[in-house]
Amino acid sequence: MSGSPATRRVTAADIAREVGVSRATVGFVMNATPGQTISAGTRDRVFAAARRLGYRPHLAAQALARGRTRIILLVLPDWPMEYSMSRHVDEASNFLDEAGYSLVTMTSHRGGNARPLWETLQPDVVMGMLHFDQDTFDDIRAAGVTAIIPDPSSAAAEPEAPVSAGPRLQVEHLLERGRRNLVYATSADPRLESLTSSRYALAAATVAEHDAGVLPEHAVNPENVAELVLRWAREGVDAVVAYNDDIAALVTGAAIRQGIEIPRQLAVIGHDDAPISRIFVPSITTVHLDDVGLGRYFADLALSAANGSPAPNAESSPQLSLTVRETT
Repeated sequence: MSGSPATRRVTAADIAREVGVSRATVGFVMNATPGQTISAGTRDRVFAAARRLGYRPHLAAQALARGRTRIILLVLPDWPMEYSMSRHVDEASNFLDEAGYSLVTMTSHRGGNARPLWETLQPDVVMGMLHFDQDTFDDIRAAGVTAIIPDPSSAAAEPEAPVSAGPRLQVEHLLERGRRNLVYATSADPRLESLTSSRYALAAATVAEHDAGVLPEHAVNPENVAELVLRWAREGVDAVVAYNDDIAALVTGAAIRQGIEIPRQLAVIGHDDAPISRIFVPSITTVHLDDVGLGRYFADLALSAANGSPAPNAESSPQLSLTVRETT
């Protein structure tokens, strides 16, 4: 099978040969370099040759020459892309696009062999959803990136700080409803260990602060959930604090199939206000975070590092709220 040969990209060197000037002169004209004494006639001939030959500037090279690529690199932890994270990233991307920046994401896999994108993209800012360890931070610096969030030497707020108080809302809501024998239902996915452990720690601390005993933790999956809810019923558990809405739906469904009344016998509260919390029957009480607000918060943090715009303050950070539905 025959085909037409690939068309070679027209370069500044082609224009220089066409016009009879140096490649540097073409570069000065095309980049409007200040301080150069190039005649108007020469400029006109360079532009005419560029149009005739179909020259298109190499945008990546221009960006590197300017020292600005207008790329924000967001390093995601090795977590499954759940609804909440997907929404936050989408909103941040929209806000950055409005400001003329592109958001690129990469996932930091433990023991991964892929070359990190901060070495190939030359981003203006590298931003992590979690703290970078010192080796990673030094590696990003060595690649020439000067704006890194969060910076371990800075006292600035972590990007995840605005979303960390959800477990406190979960526990306090259940205690206000008169529930006293609580358990925590967490995800069994080992990739989520850092997030599940931090949410559980705050939930357990809140239980202790209210002198409501201890908060046992159980990893829940489709294979063990039926056995767990029956065990909780025998032990007098009257409320479940779920890591997220998927876990809350799993527990709620299993309880109903076992004849346990929701919420009279067992109250369940989720986290993230994912679509399943609204369409599940019964609908699930959950913690809601303003996705648009969090997207703006992430974008503002990145832009403040990229172009010196004001950093978001505490008043502008997204706020959590409780959405009360049928499971409590």
